[in-house]
Amino acid sequence: MRHFDFSPLYRSTVGFDRLFSMLDTAGSDAPSYPPYNIERTGENTYRITMAVAGFSDDELSVEAKEHVLAIKGEKAEEDSEREILYRGIASRTFERRFQIAEHVRVEGASLENGLLHVDLVREIPEAMKPRKIEISSSAAKQIETTAH
Repeated sequence: MRHFDFSPLYRSTVGFDRLFSMLDTAGSDAPSYPPYNIERTGENTYRITMAVAGFSDDELSVEAKEHVLAIKGEKAEEDSEREILYRGIASRTFERRFQIAEHVRVEGASLENGLLHVDLVREIPEAMKPRKIEISSSAAKQIETTAH
């Protein structure tokens, strides 16, 4: 019997709880730069953490449009006076896109110690939340009568 590992399907989506809604995007090869984590920080809160060492906050942009979160990094021109003997820290331009669920909104972004944190919140409308339906008994009610 074959075992299918569906964990790579969770890498580019946030807020989806059903596996089959992600199968249509499974065929695309996602780039590996820059590395990132997606974590669930609460029942309805998520955080994307992306390693963007060497980028300043004015070289990064975070944009949410429809159901896509796009994070872009574009490095400014370097000083031509500097001579780099070895480049181990990547500073190339990147764009990473994430599919986000219908009721997920971006709450904020922060840059700290070379890590870009993007906080997301899933806000389910009241009409879509599960509600408890009270069950009434069908036992016949007796009417009280008084004798005259």
